[in-house]
Parts: sequence; C-alpha cells; structure tokens
Amino acid sequence: MAQSTVPVFAAGSLRGPLTEAAKAFEAGVGGAPVDFSFGASGLLRDRIHAGADAQVFASANMAHPQALSAAGSFGPTQVFTRNALCALVRPGLAVDTNTLVATLLRPDVKLGTSTPKADPSGDYAFEMFQRIESTGAAPAGSGAALAAKALQLTGGPNSPPPPADRNVYGVLVASGQADVFITYCTNAVVARREQPQLQVVDIAPAINVAADYGLAVRKDASPAAQAFAAYLLSPAGQAILRKAGFGAL
Repeated sequence: MAQSTVPVFAAGSLRGPLTEAAKAFEAGVGGAPVDFSFGASGLLRDRIHAGADAQVFASANMAHPQALSAAGSFGPTQVFTRNALCALVRPGLAVDTNTLVATLLRPDVKLGTSTPKADPSGDYAFEMFQRIESTGAAPAGSGAALAAKALQLTGGPNSPPPPADRNVYGVLVASGQADVFITYCTNAVVARREQPQLQVVDIAPAINVAADYGLAVRKDASPAAQAFAAYLLSPAGQAILRKAGFGAL
C-alpha cells in the first residue's frame, strides 16, 4: 500500500537544501513523498495555528515552533541548523564590511529588510540595528533611525508573492527597490548566483545576529514524518544543509 505524503512547512530560506534532502530521503531511505509549503516562518506558524495540516515545521527561528509546542500540538523544538546575516548590495555602491554601517545610515541609501514578526529574517535585521547602537558602532539613535528607514519589502502578510523561480532578494535589489538588503547569508549567495552583478558584503561579527533554526514534529505525526525529521538531523541531512551554506549543529 502506498504511503501518504508528509506535509512539511518550512522557511523559504530552506527551499534548496530541504528539496534536495527530500529527494534523498525518498530515494535512499524509502520514505514517503514530502509535500512542502515554503514561506515566512511567522506566517506558516499562523497557518498551523489556524488548522493547516503540517506534520513537520522547520522554522528560521526557535520562537515560532516553540509556540506550537507550548500550545500542545507539537513536540519539543530542537535546533537543526544555523544561519547568519549578510548584506546584499546593488552594483556600483562602494561598500565593505568596515563601511557598511555608515552606508546604511546614509539618507540616499534604500535599506531593505523582510517583515519583522512575520519573517524571522526581519526580526534578525532589526536586532542587528539595535546592536549597531548598543556596541557603539554608530552614534546614539542610530538603531531607531535604521529601523525607521528600513523598507519591509517581503515576508509580510500583505507583501507581493515572491517569484516562483527566482530569489526574491536578488530581484528586489537588482530592480532597484533596495540598494542594500539585509538577509541570510545563504539567501545572499543564491541571489548573487542568479544575479552575478550584485555584491555580498559580510557583516562584522560584533553586530551580526546568529539565527538558530528550529525543528518540531506534530505529536500525532506519521512514522514517515518522524523519519523525515530524523533525516534532517542525521549526518546525511546535515551534510546537505552545510553544502548550502548553513551552519553545523
């Protein structure tokens, strides 16, 4: 008898490696087909709260799956991979790690982020703005100034849907909607692969924000769903994530 599919809700930044992991899981482990819904983790959490049938939730933060665990429908949340922030920069803008903060504060520079609360990438970017001020990387008031000027261009409930076949961050910067977009380093690498004219600038460790990705499984999940979650934590699954630029456990 054919196995049913495994409904997995996952952060959009995981699309590439999780799609690859699912193919390996289905072929090598003999697991059931995996049916993905990718998107902003906060919006996915809201859909699950509203009754969406997700058996595995792979979030770009810990808080959203922990909320499902606290509500009683999902088991414990565990870290399964990590990420960090990078700056995706338009062609021709002279900026490096040392000048990034000053560049972000320039009034003529359009600063893009994802939408806080709905998309953890936006939360991490706004946390970075606070760190810029608290670490003394910029004068008092700079954190609030950056938060006020940030254009929340994607990841929100009312954001335009991202293109199905292209990296949304690369599209936003290449089209001029942002001069600098603060996003995950893994997203920035994919964007530059698609749009080689873009720049990827590292963010100084003192102001960067580490992103712990959380994995939770519904308490009544099928054995196949539990097996897929276990595969993501296995050496084979972790190798796929590392190949895509994600951090090891």
